[in-house]
Amino acid sequence: MCKLCDLKTGIWSSRRAFLRVAGASVSASAMAPVLAQVEVGKSSQFRKLVSADQIEAAALQQYPQMMEQARAQRALAPDNHPQLQRLRGIAQRIIPHTAQWNSRAKQWRWEVNLIASKQINAFCMPGGKIAFYTGILDQLQLTDDEAAMVMGHEMAHALREHARERLGKTQATNLGLSLGAQLLGLGDLGNVVARLGTQLLSLKFSREDESEADLVGLELAARAAYPPQAGATLWRKMAKASGGANSANFLSTHPSGPDRVRVLESNAPRVQGLYEQARRTG
Repeated sequence: MCKLCDLKTGIWSSRRAFLRVAGASVSASAMAPVLAQVEVGKSSQFRKLVSADQIEAAALQQYPQMMEQARAQRALAPDNHPQLQRLRGIAQRIIPHTAQWNSRAKQWRWEVNLIASKQINAFCMPGGKIAFYTGILDQLQLTDDEAAMVMGHEMAHALREHARERLGKTQATNLGLSLGAQLLGLGDLGNVVARLGTQLLSLKFSREDESEADLVGLELAARAAYPPQAGATLWRKMAKASGGANSANFLSTHPSGPDRVRVLESNAPRVQGLYEQARRTG
């Protein structure tokens, strides 16, 4: 999956208002953030084989196409949909804390949309383009705290540039010995990324990527005043849903299990202080 450009004026005005609020919150949070409390590894050098600008541009093309397709199928939630408003409210609380994990997030034009589908699914594409499917909210009966954990996890994939890393590894494999020559001037890589843009949602992240997204998402949510214990309750619900057909897509890239829950539970105390501080100051 883990897997709206030509909108009408009324829809755009509401969405711009959401983005302005998010942008203002990012600026407000830039003051002396507390250092990261969870431990994650260094970013892979494979990211350097694909530029951030190129992969974000690919997402910027694919995301509106997906939303237009959903709209054509009457599956795109309107701006006044209660569940969409709920998700955007959660995003507004988390977005101010994203730049600590990736400075580019300050310039991202964050968007959140909701698609009517029984699939248990959600994603955040490079550049901050987020979508939830109604199935993950309705079938798992997610609380706001648990929805925040999903959102933080998906944001973390984008912030830690896991898709960029995956595509970089693909480039290294496909280009082989000719890679060095192309890298001298970046050669054809821009076109390659554009062609791979349609694969952004089909990329399968590694177990390390998933663990990293769990921990970074846990911290993002805690900084936004969502209790870290919700991470474990979320994945217990995921485990119970693992046998259903509608969960196959999400759980194929986000395997649940006792190990995942244990890691989240063991890291919850690391971010408990951030959560309590956010509760006091919020």
